[in-house]
Amino acid sequence: MRVLVVDDELVSRKKMEIIMRTFGECVAVDSGKAAIAAYADAIVKGKSFDLITLDVSMPEMDGTEVLYEIRKIEKRRNIPRGSWPKVIMVTAQSDKETVTLCIQVGCDSYITKPFDRAIVAKKLVELGLNTQKPVRKSIR
Repeated sequence: MRVLVVDDELVSRKKMEIIMRTFGECVAVDSGKAAIAAYADAIVKGKSFDLITLDVSMPEMDGTEVLYEIRKIEKRRNIPRGSWPKVIMVTAQSDKETVTLCIQVGCDSYITKPFDRAIVAKKLVELGLNTQKPVRKSIR
């Protein structure tokens, strides 16, 4: 599983990155613009992400704006909806308005801060994502 972690807050980003590395390959960025660039680059290289964890509250470009732009890229490139990465919004705000907006923009789920590995693993299972890190075979 390839994961893109997006969070402007260093501690939350590193925590999510450490958790996600137990499930697969992980790329972590600190802004919405960096997230869009990393996503577009992954598509061009044929190494798209299976999952994006996206902080809702970020300066310059918040998580909902980032997700909106990512979905525009997918539509522009005619990527079939079934091939889109799952998106988990990560937020300290669990009010109905924030959650509703995230769902309207196209997220698949959300996690409220603070989070831990068990909470993240449960969300991955709910989304039907493989939580087993692939075993690398050695060639003799």
